[in-house]
Amino acid sequence: MKKGIALFTLIAVLFTGNLSVYAQDSTVSEDTTEVVTEEAASEETSNEEEVVEEETFHQIIKQKFMEGGPEFMGIVLLCLILGLALAIERIIYLNMSTTNSTKLLNDVEGALQNGGVDAAKEICRNTRGPVASIFYQGLDRSDEGLEQVEKSIVAYGSVQMGLLEKGLSWISLFIALAPMLGFMGTVIGMIGAFDSIEAAGDISPSLVAGGIKVALLTTVFGLIVAMILQIFYNYLVAKVDSIVNDMEDASIKLVDILVNNK
Repeated sequence: MKKGIALFTLIAVLFTGNLSVYAQDSTVSEDTTEVVTEEAASEETSNEEEVVEEETFHQIIKQKFMEGGPEFMGIVLLCLILGLALAIERIIYLNMSTTNSTKLLNDVEGALQNGGVDAAKEICRNTRGPVASIFYQGLDRSDEGLEQVEKSIVAYGSVQMGLLEKGLSWISLFIALAPMLGFMGTVIGMIGAFDSIEAAGDISPSLVAGGIKVALLTTVFGLIVAMILQIFYNYLVAKVDSIVNDMEDASIKLVDILVNNK
């Protein structure tokens, strides 16, 4: 009997110990599960934050562009594309038209002293830019007198100035046209919003706010396009003025060189 009681006691102790170990394991498992769950939740939150952070400026612009409607927004985008294409073409042309006039004057003067007018004309023919072209026209009339040289320089200088300013009027047109199209889209959008209010028979804040937001997006994009093109336009105008001033200064010095070499 005593052995049975002792055996029962031993089994009870072992069973109680296993229960406590199992309870501890369960607690640890639950804690681990909670930690894993919290880590997963934090990872999901961080992933959501990363997704929000990864929404780039380009995506925001694209979303607002689609909200503004394709009718006027597409025309405003076309103004931007055409304006930038003309601006890039003009930048390349003007940079290629820039000449080191001081070096060209020295070369022309040395050629006049050593090889005459034909040698100087050959140097101008092989040099790129409007300054060299004006020099060539002036040297080509050098045998007709200085008065004809000056007239030729002035006349051909006007031609070169027209070539330098080619396309700037179209860029100016797109600068003025983009915000005007935006304003027109805004007005038409406001008319549509009021038509919706009239059809609904009641002024709903969400209806009015949504219509006004879509209407104002065209104006915002029109102003952005105008500002971008205005920056390029001002750069091009400054570049043209610089080249024209260089042309005038170099032409005066060419006449002085011809006078000294007579």
